[in-house]
Amino acid sequence: MTYAIEVSNLRKKFNQFQLNDISFSLPTGTIMGFVGENGAGKTTTIKCILSLLKKDAGTIKIFGSNIKDDNLTIKEQIGVVFDDIHFPETLTAQQINKFLQETYVNWDTSYYFDLLKQLKVTINKPIKELSRGMKMKLSIIIALAHHPKLLILDEPTSGLDPIVRDEILDLFLEFMQDEKHSILFSSHITSDLEKIADYITFIHEGEILFSENKDVLLYELGIWKGSKEQSLELPTNAKIRSRESAYGVEILVKRNEVSSAFQLDQPTIEEIMLFFVKGVRV
Repeated sequence: MTYAIEVSNLRKKFNQFQLNDISFSLPTGTIMGFVGENGAGKTTTIKCILSLLKKDAGTIKIFGSNIKDDNLTIKEQIGVVFDDIHFPETLTAQQINKFLQETYVNWDTSYYFDLLKQLKVTINKPIKELSRGMKMKLSIIIALAHHPKLLILDEPTSGLDPIVRDEILDLFLEFMQDEKHSILFSSHITSDLEKIADYITFIHEGEILFSENKDVLLYELGIWKGSKEQSLELPTNAKIRSRESAYGVEILVKRNEVSSAFQLDQPTIEEIMLFFVKGVRV
């Protein structure tokens, strides 16, 4: 298996906050959802991957190479989208094209304008007059127009309405039609990730709590609900984490360890995250 991103034992300290031995790998040809609450370390990790922040320790490889060893060549193959567009607000999409066609070796002007037309982004309005949704569409089009192999996205759908989010997700899925393409998608909107992600990596207070195949999380885990007394009937090795509710207790379990006699609910990514943060080990 080849990997678009490999992060191993990454550490970075900011005052009272610290990334503590962050490790995960993004297989080539897949989408990884990078989830966690605000301040958990998602953006810090991404900035370390992109060498926008200097790491304190650990190794980071992109396409099998250390990004600092061949910085420009590797960065040409990466499209990046942060939660806001980072261009002067007086520029138009037309003017941005003139600037970036001199910046990227593989900048594709025709593809850029095709995407602007497809997503109905006006080319002559300055950025400051665009809605948030239009700004994010423009950011994503810019990231795609030099034909990257890897997209790194930091909250690209945050604050957008469901219709715009759906358009953007479709664009990402279109990008993934090429099996050499990969996406690291940071978001707190877990429903978006349930639609398109192959893997989910959960960071909490600077630590990775799990990094797993999405289908394993959604279909091989279940939520059992009942009283504390009834919970004693569950096999011990099936239990992962539990938390108390107003109606008794909820337990995250491994489905294949539990008899079909027990009724289990299918969890969402958000519910699994809550078990790991607010639940207790069983």
